[in-house]
Amino acid sequence: MALEDKTLTCSDCGKSFTFTVGEQEFYKTKGLQHDPSRCPDCRASRRKGGSGSGGYGQRQMYSATCASCGASCEVPFEPKQERPVYCSACYSSQKKDDR
Repeated sequence: MALEDKTLTCSDCGKSFTFTVGEQEFYKTKGLQHDPSRCPDCRASRRKGGSGSGGYGQRQMYSATCASCGASCEVPFEPKQERPVYCSACYSSQKKDDR
């Protein structure tokens, strides 16, 4: 069966895009069985870490005070009062001491 260009709809932005014969052949050589669900712009944005549904955006950081040296730092989790938070230098030395 001969391949021909397909018009698909992006699952992120809703725009139509063309899935060309060349792209279909490439997918076939890589063993990919499903058509792409995102347009080229949304795929590129997702790879760069842009914001899109399910994209890999920036991680939210929280301000904290190191329990060891008192320095101000940022951590990728919300600090809780009952658990100590360490800056990266103190955390590294803490890990070495635990060995």
